[in-house]
Amino acid sequence: SAINFLERLCLTWMFFFMMCVAERTYKQRFLFAKLFSHITSARKARKYEIPHFRLKKVENIKIWLSLRSYLKRRGPQRSVDVVVSSVFLLALSIAFICCAQVLKGHKTFLSAAYNWEFLMWEAALLLFLLRLASLGSETNKKYSNISILLTEQTYLYLKMEKKPNKKEQLSLVNNVLKLSTKLLKELDSPFRLYGLTMNPLIYNITRVVILSAVSGVISDLLGFNIRV
Repeated sequence: SAINFLERLCLTWMFFFMMCVAERTYKQRFLFAKLFSHITSARKARKYEIPHFRLKKVENIKIWLSLRSYLKRRGPQRSVDVVVSSVFLLALSIAFICCAQVLKGHKTFLSAAYNWEFLMWEAALLLFLLRLASLGSETNKKYSNISILLTEQTYLYLKMEKKPNKKEQLSLVNNVLKLSTKLLKELDSPFRLYGLTMNPLIYNITRVVILSAVSGVISDLLGFNIRV
């Protein structure tokens, strides 16, 4: 019993240590995204002591897009995505097991000690996933903030009226900004959930298995069939 307890304690510590590393990486991504969103603002750039430039030249737009791509790829990517996907699959598996236990006998569900352990694990994993979902959502908002490009377009239109002799050059920059706006809208992945990795396998497992189990539990508790 002592060896079993130590093994479970060590495995639990290792698992939650990997989750803390993943959360730290998400926090770093959010910090990079936050500072990146302040580059085109003179006041915020001065406040955070970061470089500042306006998107009034094609070269500046190239630098802005290259810096955005570099910051999004900075840090561990695949290893963190594997950890987050594993946590998500584990949470789904525990939810499926709990749903099966409830369907088997919801009156005796809480009488077993291992069901309480399942519930504690599920609560911890859900809190971790909600934390990552919040950080991922804020990070995506910073990188996908189209208002920055729209503000620069408005600035260019006003500058065209003041300097009609540079209208051709400013029109070229404006067209590049429009293409950049369309590009950022097309870059959103269809299998992303608030910044979490959602590959097609995880999506199909969630849609078919877990929702079916949840609908079965609700139908059993309410006494009539409900299809989720």
